[in-house]
Amino acid sequence: MTTMRSDSEIIPFRRRFGLHFGLCLVCALILLPPLWVLRTSFLPEQLSYSNELMSAFTTENYAALISSRFGGSYLNSLVVALGSVLVALPFAATTGYAFARFRTGGRWARFIVLATQMLPPVALVLPTFTLFRSLELSNSLTGLIIVYAALNLPFLTWILMGFFEGVPVDLEWAAMTDGATAWGAFWRIVLPVSLPGIAAAGVLGFILAWNEFLFALVLSGPTTATIPVALAALQTSNGVQIAKVSAGVILAILPLVIASRFIQRFIVQGLTFGSVK
Repeated sequence: MTTMRSDSEIIPFRRRFGLHFGLCLVCALILLPPLWVLRTSFLPEQLSYSNELMSAFTTENYAALISSRFGGSYLNSLVVALGSVLVALPFAATTGYAFARFRTGGRWARFIVLATQMLPPVALVLPTFTLFRSLELSNSLTGLIIVYAALNLPFLTWILMGFFEGVPVDLEWAAMTDGATAWGAFWRIVLPVSLPGIAAAGVLGFILAWNEFLFALVLSGPTTATIPVALAALQTSNGVQIAKVSAGVILAILPLVIASRFIQRFIVQGLTFGSVK
């Protein structure tokens, strides 16, 4: 004997169907551009503007990039992004902790740190180039590491400051009651507890340094160019080599995808750290 479902059972099903359909549509819109770039990267250059789904298949674009200066630019980006994060994180952690626990400098100090992020990069790049040229740091990876660390420092400081404010101060008081100094409590208690937030800040700093273009264009040379500069160099007098650019984009986002996959748990914990006390 069949039973008719009531309206109260049908309406929730319709709502769920509409919700899932909308989510699938949004996911398709988000995934379509990178999937199309991936498809173009495996096409010959003469077929790169074709509307067909997959009229041919080749790996020549990747082979040509790896055998050219693009491979060196790839390594340069890894060195610069990792180096800038390793340089900036210790300063950002100590500064953010000072702002969170001791209110160092008051609200004005926090505002000044945040205000440095409001300056347009084009207003800083020429003075930076003049200074670095006099210090013989232009056209060097060391110069780019210093610049990216300085650019990311205010951003990382504000992120870590929020994480440190979410750490219960009772943990530090308990450690100092047992004989630890303020620095010992910070090093042995606060930093391990805040590891998810530090990992999330490090990933965000890596992404910012990896994608930066203007300072890399001005301060780097043929042997020290990074990924964004190398991708821009694929635009020649004959036009944009769209197939090679697509292959370069896939190679450029690959480290970010891998890093996010391996530390996804830390990123989720870090971005929600301190929201519930």
